[in-house]
Amino acid sequence: MKITAPPEHIVLILNKLTSEGFDSFIVGGSVRDSVMDRPVKDWDLATSATPVDIARLFPKTVQTGERFGTVTIVLPECSVEVTTFRTEGEYTDGRHPNEVEFVTSLEEDLSRRDFTMNAMAESVDGELIDPFGGIEDINNKIIRCVGGPNTRFTEDALRMFRAFRFSAELGFGVEKETLQAIYANTTLVDRISSERIRSELERVLMSQKPEVAGEMIKIGLLGKFIAVSGKSTDDFKKIAGLPEDPVLRWGVFCGILVNDQYIKSASELLHNLHLDGKTIKTCLRALEITDFPVGDIKLKRLLSKNDPAVVRCAAAIGDVFDESGTGGRLEQTDRLLKSGECISLGGLAVCGRDLMAQGHPSGRELGETLDRLLDHVINNPGDNVREVLLELAPELTGGQ
Repeated sequence: MKITAPPEHIVLILNKLTSEGFDSFIVGGSVRDSVMDRPVKDWDLATSATPVDIARLFPKTVQTGERFGTVTIVLPECSVEVTTFRTEGEYTDGRHPNEVEFVTSLEEDLSRRDFTMNAMAESVDGELIDPFGGIEDINNKIIRCVGGPNTRFTEDALRMFRAFRFSAELGFGVEKETLQAIYANTTLVDRISSERIRSELERVLMSQKPEVAGEMIKIGLLGKFIAVSGKSTDDFKKIAGLPEDPVLRWGVFCGILVNDQYIKSASELLHNLHLDGKTIKTCLRALEITDFPVGDIKLKRLLSKNDPAVVRCAAAIGDVFDESGTGGRLEQTDRLLKSGECISLGGLAVCGRDLMAQGHPSGRELGETLDRLLDHVINNPGDNVREVLLELAPELTGGQ
């Protein structure tokens, strides 16, 4: 099996540690992704060296997780986290172990990880260590817990969300016993912060299988925010056809939930998930635009009164619920936005100072004149020229 070669700075760290007599490996998601020929974003390393040893061997380090044995090695290229082999004690908060114990065994360290595909290691020589069948599960496209799934989820309830997120991102199925354990442990969700749940759910929505969010709802994993429902809808699949823009995907997700009566209030959901204010405002305003205009002139008028992000979101929602199947609202909106045509006062070839210099009164009348000029330009894009608009202004204000 071909494994993506690690970058030179990772090889240098591993060689340094092993030359000093310490077992050292690439571990976790970086091994999984390299085996699957996916881009590796972060190279995670594990070693028998203690944090004190690591700090002694490298000129610049930061104790980023000393309690858990994690040290960040600061290099000119980047920073790399190295964690000492460890076992973990009881998880009373459902997220973090009360204590950890450093060990010298790689297999002991791997045994505490969440899923078999994340419990593999690679040596500096390219040897793959796979004590729990991660390669077999990857080949079978299965997400399976290391050891008993009830134990893994009781230790860290966020792993239940990670199972579905990996399912969406990788296109894998969740193994039967693992899925049953998630169903049995949904009450543990109360231990997880809304921010962490939102982060995992957003990654599902941003994947090519956003319909996995429907599975999460059905099993009750999102019951804290969305009522458990045995409903099944194909609408969630349509999210995959959208640009990879979180605002668009959240807006359409909320539109589906409201339309199919999963939730009563998109505002309540978005606030409870602690999304940022701008995303909430954009999605809610977009959901209010229920009659998306047909034709460029009407669309430009809509754009003149709303943030382009709002109109794009409303267009995406409209495309998803277009019973005719023609869609095209988002494409039309993006075309207009890229055209350079004037759709706002800021795009007019004249401003208030230009009109005042021509003798127009300030105040409300000035604003009304600019609005009339904008409306004229929306209908006549070629007239957005300073001289033309200055000539038109008196006519649009009754000769003032």
